[in-house]
Amino acid sequence: MTRTRSTAPLRSLIRPGRTATVLTGALAALSLSLGTASADTVPAEFGTDYHDPVTAAPAVSTPHTHSCSVTVAEAQFKDFTPYTGTYTPPTGCGTPGRWSKVVLRMDGSVKGRQFDRLGYVDIGGVQVFRTSTPEPSQDGINWSVEKDVTEYEKTLSSAQPVDMLIGNVVNDTYTGVLDVKVTLTFYAPGGGHTSSAPDQVIPLSDGDSVTTGASLTTPRNSERILAEVYATGSGGGCEEFWYSAVTPSASYSCQGGDKGPYREVQVSIDGRVAGIASPYPNVWTGGWSPYLWSVIPSPNTFDVRPLEFDLTPFAGLLNDGRPHTVDVSVVGLPAGQTGWSAPTNILVWQDAHKSVVTGAVTSYKQADPAVSNTYTDGSLRHLVTEGEDRLTVSGYLDTSHGRVTTTVERTVTTAIDHQWTPDENTDDQTGTWTDHQAVITNGHASRTNRTYTLDGRSTIDSADRLRVIMSVGDHALLDATRIDDTYQGDATFTLGVPREDRHAVATTSERYLLRAPGTCYDHTLATEQGVLTKDVRGC
Repeated sequence: MTRTRSTAPLRSLIRPGRTATVLTGALAALSLSLGTASADTVPAEFGTDYHDPVTAAPAVSTPHTHSCSVTVAEAQFKDFTPYTGTYTPPTGCGTPGRWSKVVLRMDGSVKGRQFDRLGYVDIGGVQVFRTSTPEPSQDGINWSVEKDVTEYEKTLSSAQPVDMLIGNVVNDTYTGVLDVKVTLTFYAPGGGHTSSAPDQVIPLSDGDSVTTGASLTTPRNSERILAEVYATGSGGGCEEFWYSAVTPSASYSCQGGDKGPYREVQVSIDGRVAGIASPYPNVWTGGWSPYLWSVIPSPNTFDVRPLEFDLTPFAGLLNDGRPHTVDVSVVGLPAGQTGWSAPTNILVWQDAHKSVVTGAVTSYKQADPAVSNTYTDGSLRHLVTEGEDRLTVSGYLDTSHGRVTTTVERTVTTAIDHQWTPDENTDDQTGTWTDHQAVITNGHASRTNRTYTLDGRSTIDSADRLRVIMSVGDHALLDATRIDDTYQGDATFTLGVPREDRHAVATTSERYLLRAPGTCYDHTLATEQGVLTKDVRGC
């Protein structure tokens, strides 16, 4: 999006008609033609057209079995009117609810001028997909996103209402109409693919809602319970850039509370913290500099991954047949301030051979997050933020296959270093967030260790040229699988002038590397001035 020279060059302007939405799935991929250009065909600056969006992430793997496709939604989004319809499961691809895989695909097109917009797809009240959109060229772009949604197959096994919205504003200035189509493809059993989908998915909120005071009653024979929360700061205000917020004592355009830029998402059951997580620092395609993301988006932009919380230690409590109160909150968000949403689904696996499973929480350790902010004023202002939180909880269940004890250990950390000049024409920051979880079931440990990184350096010179050099990383160690998704970009353009006078230039790249026992995936992309110049696969 266009920036104007101000005391806040990195902040997105408040976008007309944009609501506070939140968008995070497995691995997304764009199914597009990846023709590359040679160096002598790269233009000196951005023109009226550029390459369709692409990402280095792998496509969703599918079995070689018979498949059936169903259109879920087809709409043009010009305002904030949601699409509503009815989903009906397919016939001819096996018994409904027993597919080997289900893949959601969204195809979109847009042209003209438009901000990045945020949206969702709900089926049967269950949030199955969160997304944001690319910003278009004048001549127009097409893009596609795929997501593995097999975990929702029980919801998809019967007819359900559909609700989809990508809130948009179209007028004489913002001309881009979002034309999208969403389909589901179902794969019949076989091909070596087996589904471990939950027996029930219980939505606690829909659309763009924050989950507060939701009532949850689980089946009395639940033996595994997860919460997935599509939580992120968004909406065009300071919470879209929550990692840049400062303490009240610091002089900066984005003010936060006493915890400064520290943010942590918590799930509580009956007023007691039951899960903690570090939010991912999403950068939408209008963030910092739109030319950074014209072809390659920041990781997780088009398929926003939900935060997952293992609530199994609390299953004995939740199985008592009574309703319990579930709240999702964001630690660090100043009281009364908006900018976050947190639609929540509860995933439940049931004991097939016992109607009531009893148990209890046996140990619980949790304290308030420890956060420190050190601010130094002067010709270069400097805020250093360090934060950490820990949660350990154990519980048991007496199932049909014996007593099962589950312990969840989770630690989240934040480290942010932010420096800026008083006019904010120089504005640099680095951030590292870790989210480490171990789930120990009868002595067997499964570990999920995630690390998020962001390094953004911005300057505005005397000619109003904004230059942003940026890197974003999404790194994970999931038991024996390692994933490293790293983006790098360098973009410059003139502020406060029509698009044709910006003289924008940018080089960007992404490398997605996945290694697991017997598996290797390595894909690198690069662009210059909106032209794809590199598309290389390793391994």
